Amino acid sequence: MLDAALIKECGDPSLKPALIEQFVMAAGSDDPLAVTVKSGGRLILVPKARTADEAMAIVRQFADQAVVRVGLTQFPAGVGAKEATDLKPGLVDSCQNLRKGTAMFAKVLRIVAKWYGNPTSKDVFPQIFEDAIYAWKTGEFEGLSVFQAEDPGIPIEAPQQSDKEVDGEEATPKDLQPETMQDVRHAGIRINLSRIGSQQQR
Repeated sequence: MLDAALIKECGDPSLKPALIEQFVMAAGSDDPLAVTVKSGGRLILVPKARTADEAMAIVRQFADQAVVRVGLTQFPAGVGAKEATDLKPGLVDSCQNLRKGTAMFAKVLRIVAKWYGNPTSKDVFPQIFEDAIYAWKTGEFEGLSVFQAEDPGIPIEAPQQSDKEVDGEEATPKDLQPETMQDVRHAGIRINLSRIGSQQQR
């Protein structure tokens, strides 16, 4: 069981506390020093870390040759790190790990929800959550590397809310993340260009 105060202080604000708890139960660990190493899909047995230094030593040893997950959220240690020295001890700090992990998981949820067409139905949310957990564990969803992928920036709405609240037009500017602004460039063309050609032909 995760401490409610830890969730409140360190969890990503876009995720409800109950969702954060579900995520850590399904994909994380109850040991902030837990390090899991996999290579080629096979688990590599590593000594159990008793201190943060021991945990980080294991992380640095395997980071460039295997998939290393660390801490409460089993955060993918190599994400954003170009070399072993980039791996910071914050990975094994409960609060920092929860903060980074839940922020990354929220992004994964947004990626999965976007693939589903951002449905507002409560019935679909458990499937989206399940797929996001699978994507978190494997690092992939529908051929996309979710940890490196761009954040679609669409706020995840918890299924308890009404359809009106879920409507994207209800979002205020503070809900829009920087990624959302960037994503406007990748949006499909919505301008009707068909009339331009007919004017030129006259």
